[in-house]
Order: sequence, then C-alpha cells, then structure tokens
Amino acid sequence: MIKSVILALADGTVFEGEQFGATGETVGEVVFNTSMTGYQEVLTDPSYKGQIVTMTYPLIGNYGCNEADVESSGPQVEGFVVREYSAYHSNWRSKWSLDAYLAEHNIIGIQGIDTRALTRRLRVHGVMNGCLSTEDLNPESLVAKAKAWRGLVGWDLVQRVTCPNPYAWGNSSRLSVVGCRLREDAIESESSLTENRKDFSQEKSEPITDNHYKVIALDFGIKYNILRQLTEHGCEVQVVPAQTSAEEILAAEPDGVFLSNGPGDPMPVGYAIETIQDLIGKKPLFGICLGHQLLGLALGGKTFKLKFGHRGANQPVKHFETDKVEITSQNHGFCVDIDSLPNSVDITHINLNDDTLEGIQHREYPVFSVQYHPEASPGPHDASYLFSRFTEMMKSDNTLRRK
Repeated sequence: MIKSVILALADGTVFEGEQFGATGETVGEVVFNTSMTGYQEVLTDPSYKGQIVTMTYPLIGNYGCNEADVESSGPQVEGFVVREYSAYHSNWRSKWSLDAYLAEHNIIGIQGIDTRALTRRLRVHGVMNGCLSTEDLNPESLVAKAKAWRGLVGWDLVQRVTCPNPYAWGNSSRLSVVGCRLREDAIESESSLTENRKDFSQEKSEPITDNHYKVIALDFGIKYNILRQLTEHGCEVQVVPAQTSAEEILAAEPDGVFLSNGPGDPMPVGYAIETIQDLIGKKPLFGICLGHQLLGLALGGKTFKLKFGHRGANQPVKHFETDKVEITSQNHGFCVDIDSLPNSVDITHINLNDDTLEGIQHREYPVFSVQYHPEASPGPHDASYLFSRFTEMMKSDNTLRRK
C-alpha cells in the first residue's frame, strides 16, 4: 500500500509524495546535493546532521546499499528527498535496498515530487527549515512546525556526532560496518581500545620513520574515508572527542593534529576553537570542512552562513599555487569570511562558482586547511595530494625539532 508523505517548507511551500524508508515525522534544514552517485556516502556523512537532504539527480537507489560505502556507523540525515526511488536495485556488492536501509535506521524518505522545483526554490530563496511527515498530513500544521524549528545557526551539533571516547584507527583496529551496524567484535575492540586509552595522553610516540606518523584526529563528525586516507598515507591515527584539550593532545606527543569535518555552525563550538588556538605553532595542523572553519575562527577570522551552501561532487576550486582548477567534493553551509582573516594567513584555494574561500595556510607555522573534501567520498580525487602534504609537513617539523 502506497503511503502519502508531505514535505512542508517554512515559506509555506508544500510537496506531497510517496513514502519510502521509515514512517513518522521529522524536521530539519532542507538542502540539496548535486552528486549523481554516492547517495549512501551522503546519507552517512555526519556533516548532514540536522538536515533533510534532497538529491538533484532524478533516479536514486538503483544500486542498493552495502556494508562498505558508509562514512559513519549509520545514516545521519534527518530525512531524504528524491525524484524517483528505484525499488529494483542491481549491484554485486548490494546487501539491502535503499528503502530497507532507511527503514532500519528510522529515516523518512519521500519520492515522486518535483525535486527540480524544490532545488530552484532553495537556490533562489536559500535553504530553509522543513517538516517531513507521514502522520500529520495537514499542510498548515506542517508549515507551522517548520517555522517553529530552531534552525542550525547557534546550535552546537558537534555534540551529536563526536565519539564519546578515544579510539585507535588503523590496519589492526579499524572499525568495520556490517548489516548497517557495527560488528559485535568491532564494538568489543573499540571498548577495549577505549579502556586502554582513557588516559591516552600518557602514550609516547614510537620512533618516527618516513612512513609512520602519529596523528591525533579531533572528531567533530569525522568521515571514515578521511581516516582511511590518513592511514594509507602512513599515519597511525588516534581519534579523540571534540572536547579534548590541547594539553591532553600535546601530552600524547603526536606528530600532527587533524581537524575533522562536522555539521552545522562553527561559532558555538568554542571549546574546539580554544583548543586549536593553543595548538597553533606547536604541532602541524590540517583541517577539512568544519575543521577549516574552526581553524579560521581560531586564527581571528569570522564565519557566515551561505545562501544555499555547496553540496555535491563537481565543485570547481582554483589552487593558486599551481594555477590549476580542481573538481572537488563539498558539503557545507557555512564559510570563512576572506576579508576577516589576518595578514598572517595566505589564501590558497578559492571557489570558482562564487569566489568564496576554499583553503588557507599560515605564513609562519605548519598549519593549513581546506573547505572541501579531498577524501572524495563520494567525488573526484583531484585533491588527494593534500594528505601527502600533511605527512611532508610532519616530516619537516620532526626534522626541525631534532636539530
């Protein structure tokens, strides 16, 4: 039996479609993503916490869902909007239909609406609050609920996605995801790691070789593929909660510190800004997405909310050092204001669609960050060189400290 579902926007616009996934009611900021593939990576990206995601590509679900293409332990979006859901899925890795995957994780999906019209409205008027429901089908009531929702500005969403305890990520202790959930043995492994690392700051670095760097990653909502990329570039990664202090991090004697992606407004995450300020000049720093924004704030800059953000796998970015254009994967609704940055910071990358900031580096210290996602999951691999740059930076820093 086909069940009706309504998506109501705070401006009074209402879309009625067919339900897939879970039933119920949810609210969130309605945004759009222009990627043609990678819907499972989009669904499980913690940067989408608090948002109802619209896919602009018209056919979604045709290759199903699997245990490998996830960026966290499960879907993070508040709701999912598509033009046409493909009930038939075909792929040799597929384990579940998208419908079953969303239903298991209690995520409401709506199909059969004009996603082009919805996307156009969001582009013209900006992203806005929305309410998605299979229970309350009264448009006026749903519009009122969308208007009443608090929105993302001023809300620290990092607290909803950061890890509760430190854990190690590596070839021998990598968390694996099966059946949409963490394996019991992975949970036991993480529990064991947590017990062993409650006082992780007492751990000392092993002798450094050319391909072995100890990295502490501050988890603001980190994606698995970032951890995979760091590992593949010779890093032994310890993931720590967002509230971890600079004192604890420095006591662990890492070779570098990674500042992860994450959801929402960077301004309320004051504890992380303070930690980053205390780390600048003491350890090499590399930030991505929210980590980039928090670094910009720590350096004295300001952030602002974009009209409709950058979400997709085809965003053009100019790299000033090489004078080349990189096609990048992006997912953010806030941005660092270029004009607010001090003279000690150089602009390294710029978005060619709207001239907003995409990358910075410090003139004196080994510190750099990018707004986009070089781990490219989903997306192109034009910017994967940034992970090599981070390891080269740590290598140079270790050489200087030994002299």
